[in-house]
Amino acid sequence: MSDVSSIHPVDERLPVGRLATLGLQHVLVMYSGAVAVPLIVGRALQLSPQDVAFLISADLFVCGLVTIIQSLGLGRSIGIRLPVMMGVTFASVGPMVSMAAMTPGQEGARMIFGAIIGAGLVALLLAPVMGRLLRFFPPVVTGTIILVIGVSLMRVGVNWIFGNPFGPTAPKLVDPSHAEWLAELKKAAATGGPAVPDGLVLGASVPNPLYAEPSHIALAGFVLLSILVIARFGRGLISNIAVLTGVVVGCVVAAALGMMHFDRVADAGWFAVVTPLRFGMPIFDPVLIATMSLVMIVVMIESTGMFLALGEITNREVSRQQLTAGLRVDGLGTMIGGLFNTFPYTSFSQNVGLVGVTGVKSRYVCVMGGVIMIALGLIPKMGALVEAVPTFVLGGAGLVMFGMVAATGVRILSTVDFKSSRNNLFVVAVSVGFGLIPLIAPNFLIWLPHAIHPIIESGIVLASISAVVLNAFFNGLSFESTASVNAAKLADSH
Repeated sequence: MSDVSSIHPVDERLPVGRLATLGLQHVLVMYSGAVAVPLIVGRALQLSPQDVAFLISADLFVCGLVTIIQSLGLGRSIGIRLPVMMGVTFASVGPMVSMAAMTPGQEGARMIFGAIIGAGLVALLLAPVMGRLLRFFPPVVTGTIILVIGVSLMRVGVNWIFGNPFGPTAPKLVDPSHAEWLAELKKAAATGGPAVPDGLVLGASVPNPLYAEPSHIALAGFVLLSILVIARFGRGLISNIAVLTGVVVGCVVAAALGMMHFDRVADAGWFAVVTPLRFGMPIFDPVLIATMSLVMIVVMIESTGMFLALGEITNREVSRQQLTAGLRVDGLGTMIGGLFNTFPYTSFSQNVGLVGVTGVKSRYVCVMGGVIMIALGLIPKMGALVEAVPTFVLGGAGLVMFGMVAATGVRILSTVDFKSSRNNLFVVAVSVGFGLIPLIAPNFLIWLPHAIHPIIESGIVLASISAVVLNAFFNGLSFESTASVNAAKLADSH
């Protein structure tokens, strides 16, 4: 009979009741980040509320499934078998929003999912050679990329508060009298009058009363203040779920003021199977796949740091074989995500921190967390409830979530030597500048070949290419890989 004390804490099987409690704690810590991406991308695609709710359910379902594969393992070569919770990475949001803007609707969704499946396959194939690719991504590169990711995402959070640039909440609307004039002109043209020039479009000139409503701004500010107060004075789990708690408080206030409605929640069912390929067969565009593959390489660099940090926290050495097995799940999980109408997956570092805080190292806690996520994904009412949250409520939380991503980039850059190697300043300065081009001048590509638009439309991709090339130019490709891994361990916001 084996001695119980010989079992490593990572492999310890806790009582079911304790497993459920600790697993739910992991779910609560990651929940707000997990549901944010399908909300952003679904609304950028201009999908119906029902389809956005489905994306949320699909995301929760696949989060759970991929978490179980990572923590429990699948065969000998897939899964790191450590307490890891898997979730959608914010690094993929910028390129996906650009794709959605280029091709909205279900066709755009099919293009995004095709790019995700293709990038997942690339990541799966690259997993064994990631050690060699680390040389291209020292801290000055990864820190710059993550900083640009956060800055790019802030636009989403700000638009959540005030209103989207286009659509019913745009800053300005077409003057009704102008629209009536154009309609009369077209009617006259149909009966022999002067022809209306092809492509004539009226410009928006009337302020929109739905844009930047003071009540929306006030509630977003209240959510932000709630999060900051909870983070400052909360303890333990309450502090760790400050963003989620702030959103819940904001929803309660919004509902009390009649600004949040639950009609679609009432109409949604209690159980539904998450079906793959809901929007049809994916569209595999080589340029889009290359764009998402670049994102996946950055994600896998971060995952490398997460896994090594977790190995230190749990006192279990992570071998090269185990590291490869863990990175394979990033690729496999991303492929599964594309098939099930959802997004790229990586280890959630907030949960890695939670392992250190609680001292509970059992991987079966995360397996239970995965089971809970699957259960939530099979309840359509949960997806409908999240979809019902007003965007201005999410905006207050978005400033925190996306700002934390940018702050993480700053933290990583703090490990870079800027004094003795001033060339690193050029790497950061020029790359951040490239990353801001699509934000400040979104029409800069108007005369460039349409085939390369998906690549250069994303500031994240532009910054990534710039940082890699400039670092190679100034610093070469030889560096201490330990420095890169240690910097990756600081990436705790996405």
